[in-house]
Amino acid sequence: METLLISACLVGYNCKYNGGNNALPPEVLAALREHYRLIPVCPEAAGGLPTPRVPSERRGGSVVTRDGRDVTAAFRRGAEIAGKLAERTGARLALLKSGSPSCGSGTVYDGSFTGTLTPGDGVTAEYLKNKNLTIFDNYSSLLA
Repeated sequence: METLLISACLVGYNCKYNGGNNALPPEVLAALREHYRLIPVCPEAAGGLPTPRVPSERRGGSVVTRDGRDVTAAFRRGAEIAGKLAERTGARLALLKSGSPSCGSGTVYDGSFTGTLTPGDGVTAEYLKNKNLTIFDNYSSLLA
């Protein structure tokens, strides 16, 4: 069975910035578990950020909170931890939360905190891509 690194919020862990989650429907999680060994990770929590926390967005190469703090170092630590977890478990695939400043793949919020998406990757998605993992932000491709 192939190993799939997955954003912990998608599995139902309450690690989202507001203390909630982005849990996939139970039937989707069940289908994923039939095909993959799921390895949940929240890079933001792993990097030392609390839950709940002030929302963050990417601004160029940095990550800043809505109140202006630079939290890039915590995001990088979390990305490195996710990378080590992928390496230890043999994961070559990751299903990550779209739009997130850590997990977004292809588009992320632009740092203006207006809900505007811009082309780019979150810190962890970028890191894992550089480690040759295949990143998904939608489960349908994984279940096709």
